[in-house]
Amino acid sequence: MSAPSRIERRSIDVVPDAERHGSPLSQFTLWFGANMQITAMVDGALAVVFGADALWAIVGLLIGNIAGGAVMALHSAQGPRLGLPQMISSRAQFGVYGAIVPLVLVVLLYLGFAATGTVLAGQAINEILHVDTPAVGIVVFGLLTGIVAILGYRYIHMLGRMATVVGILGFTYLAIMLVTQYDVGALLGVIPFDGATFLLAISLGAAWQLTYGPYVADYSRYLPRHTSESVTFHSTLWGSVLGSQWSMTLGALIAAIPAASGGSFLDQQVGFLGELSGGAVAAIAIYLVIVVGKLTVNCLNAYGGFMCMLTTVTSMTRAVRVSRAGRAAFIVGFVLASVLIALLGSANFLDNFRQFILALLMVFTPWSAINLIDYYLISRERVDVPALYDPDGRYGRWNVVALVSYAVGVLVQIPFMAQALYTGPVTEALGGADISWLVGLAVTAAVYYPWARRTTDVPAEMIYPPGTLAAGAGSR
Repeated sequence: MSAPSRIERRSIDVVPDAERHGSPLSQFTLWFGANMQITAMVDGALAVVFGADALWAIVGLLIGNIAGGAVMALHSAQGPRLGLPQMISSRAQFGVYGAIVPLVLVVLLYLGFAATGTVLAGQAINEILHVDTPAVGIVVFGLLTGIVAILGYRYIHMLGRMATVVGILGFTYLAIMLVTQYDVGALLGVIPFDGATFLLAISLGAAWQLTYGPYVADYSRYLPRHTSESVTFHSTLWGSVLGSQWSMTLGALIAAIPAASGGSFLDQQVGFLGELSGGAVAAIAIYLVIVVGKLTVNCLNAYGGFMCMLTTVTSMTRAVRVSRAGRAAFIVGFVLASVLIALLGSANFLDNFRQFILALLMVFTPWSAINLIDYYLISRERVDVPALYDPDGRYGRWNVVALVSYAVGVLVQIPFMAQALYTGPVTEALGGADISWLVGLAVTAAVYYPWARRTTDVPAEMIYPPGTLAAGAGSR
């Protein structure tokens, strides 16, 4: 491979047929590897810490992962046909300028996840290097994230395959150590079934998957254009669900151990896993597993975050593509911002910042509902791609129908929220059960679908920019 081809050159533009490659299996390994990581374990542990029995927490997390994963995988299935980053395609629903509204919050969310992930991975790197200065691990991890994200699509998928193998080996070993050191059977069925905490576990699983929605198609857009939607859907779904459920199950079981519940694992996640592994060489191996898993998902955050920033900026400049230097600059800026937050923030600040970021999850469900309903039910997979870059084109600057439906979908969730910053009155009446994401999906769909059916200007067929289709290929 020649040196210039090592760095991805595509950004917000359509991937031509001549550059399409890969198979849906790459979607499975990417999303499996990205979810075999320590933060997913924490997510599973929270279900138990909030009061659920380990058994019911695991069942609830599985239901949530499948439900949220199905929504996320439907976005992924759009990638091969459109050949576009996810948030560029959302201009078809919100308008070229209107798509900026959810984008701003999406960038903030991924920046927050990248910063908190950098802190955890930095701790693992410091353990490997036997260094006490937090900045060392944080900076090293930031550099690794920036390098892989700049190299782009192929290398991110390569990292996903590596994370899959490393994650299976590392998490299998941790599971064996857990079973041999503790009576796992005695941790199940201890607390009677409770509807509120069961719903909370479902929400934790679903919310985890929904956060991938705004960038999941970024990693399927290079697949050959006629790749089966069903195969792409299932490869993404089961890769993400199996990886996250494995991690969350381990987290739920660890949190149920009396000596660890609410204590050492949640306070010192990296150190606890090192101790569980048996220390010494085994601990170093587990720290490497943590770094590889976090690097995979952090590259997704950095790559997806820079795509979202490009989508925002180019809506004003009308640019159809960005140079390699430009895309590298956006990635470096995103990674630097996440590293600075990780370096400058105190432990309390990072905790509060993460809670604020989690509260922003309410912006994902209405956006997903609008995007999926339009693409599959209204436009029926027919998009005027050139118009996505033209504010004076078919989709215009602002789509009032989508923006109003989106606002309604966000606001209606407030009474149903269950976050550290705010707990809604309906949630309190339900005993703390968080069903805001279900309400957001249902209400947004009910408002948007009948309204958009009457107002959307749907092209007669799929329209691609000149030169993107293989010779002799039709638009469909």
